[in-house]
Amino acid sequence: MRDATDLPFRLKKTVAMVGMMGAGKTAIGTALARHLGVEFLDSDSEIVAAANASIAEIFEGYGEAFFRDRETQVIGRLLDGTPSILSTGGGAFLREENRAMIHERGISVWLRADLDLLWDRVKHKTTRPLLMTDDPRATLAEIQAARDPVYGLADLVVDAQPEFTIEDMTARVAEALLSRPDVLEKTT
Repeated sequence: MRDATDLPFRLKKTVAMVGMMGAGKTAIGTALARHLGVEFLDSDSEIVAAANASIAEIFEGYGEAFFRDRETQVIGRLLDGTPSILSTGGGAFLREENRAMIHERGISVWLRADLDLLWDRVKHKTTRPLLMTDDPRATLAEIQAARDPVYGLADLVVDAQPEFTIEDMTARVAEALLSRPDVLEKTT
């Protein structure tokens, strides 16, 4: 993390990256945090560390409802910290309580991607418990169809394209954030 005093930006609120699995929340969030000289946080990683178990193990041992309750607690704690970039799990924004917390104490950015791009990014991963089905692509399509209207409630939307690099998307997110002086301001 660079010294914030020599950066041309000041982040005033935590930015919560929301969207489907494979949308780039972690990759773009990490690059954006580095660009802005702030900490990158991942709600899933925080839950895994606290539970000393993988997300798949938490789902299997305790169920999705237990996981979602822990997720809400973790997001609340992280929003109360120093402004940072927060990658949330794909289902986190679906819970009204999480959306309200993020909207009141931070800002949400939906990384919107089409099904083909998402599938291309997640089809070889074995760490997606919701895709452990007989037809994971169809499952991904169903999840996306159900979730996109809720993601549409995000404060900002940035569209992903297959040809965009991480740097391209990071620049687009930073540009969108600059449209909100209550969140990000240029200092020089």
